[in-house]
Amino acid sequence: MKRIIPAILIIILLMTGCGITAAKSSSAAANGDGVKSAAKDPKSEIDLGLKPNEAGKIMVLMYHNIGEPEAEWVRTPANLRKDLETLYEKGYRPISLSDYVNGNITTEQGFTPVIITFDDGNLNNFEYTDGGEVKEDSAVGILTDFHDKHKDFPLKATFFLYGEHPFRQSSLISKKLDFLVENGMDIGNHTKDHDGFKTAGAEEIQDQIGSEAQYLESVLNKDGYKVDTLALPFGEGPKGESLTKYLESGSSGGVTYENIAILNVGWNPAFSPYDKRFDRTSIPRVRASEMKVDHVGLYDYLAYFDKHPEEKFISDGQADVVTVPEGKQTNVQIPDGKEINLYTSK
Repeated sequence: MKRIIPAILIIILLMTGCGITAAKSSSAAANGDGVKSAAKDPKSEIDLGLKPNEAGKIMVLMYHNIGEPEAEWVRTPANLRKDLETLYEKGYRPISLSDYVNGNITTEQGFTPVIITFDDGNLNNFEYTDGGEVKEDSAVGILTDFHDKHKDFPLKATFFLYGEHPFRQSSLISKKLDFLVENGMDIGNHTKDHDGFKTAGAEEIQDQIGSEAQYLESVLNKDGYKVDTLALPFGEGPKGESLTKYLESGSSGGVTYENIAILNVGWNPAFSPYDKRFDRTSIPRVRASEMKVDHVGLYDYLAYFDKHPEEKFISDGQADVVTVPEGKQTNVQIPDGKEINLYTSK
């Protein structure tokens, strides 16, 4: 009998201990300790005083050469720096072209997304010095330097390249393309020969796009990276839907391609990706210049949006919410996984 009593005591102690543990667990759950608290409603985090409007327009800027002197298709290094500073001070923040097309806009609330693009892949866009440094007056040098000084101005830009000698320093092609991708920038397709598509047939269109995409992907040391955005040379597309469809997808040499965005030359800001009128296969761009822009260049639209801030896209800072002032929702189309947030703008 004496031997049975200690065994019973042990069992009682174990049960009591379990009860204490269970009580602690129950108490912790009640107090929220050790468990996730209920997720906040993302709409409660939005400052409506900043007048968010995610139905507004977005500028897709188009640059070509960076050099001297200033010309119709040349922006000086000083003026590119001025452009970036002006955009920064006016509350514009770069996003990637792919994020724009996919409606994945995470720009800080109160700020306006902008897309920066460069066509042709000239040496002055990205040059390494003899010492192996990125030339400070090249486009890439200016962009990276500005980002280093303004961390809240994301290093996002797309470089549309053509041919087999992008950026012109042949021995450094892979190094340059890797650098762009590693630093958050993107590589786009500007076709194999930079010829317009006005008179091109189906086979030529597919070869020009598909072979260039394959080449650029082959010299990149980044598995899985897809060159899937296209800037039309001279802004020229083929005639008729039977040929236009090959801008979006096709095959070359037995390898298929698919473009998520097709960019024109254009003269005006683009629709919000949440607008029913948004067309990823025909995205207009704004000339980032002050010469021969016929009053529809970068500074013309900056001035316009200063006067009409209700017309531009202003982010709510919430990726899964599309915030729109009442009266602006007519053309809004909400993607799957997002919710609309209508409010009365005073």
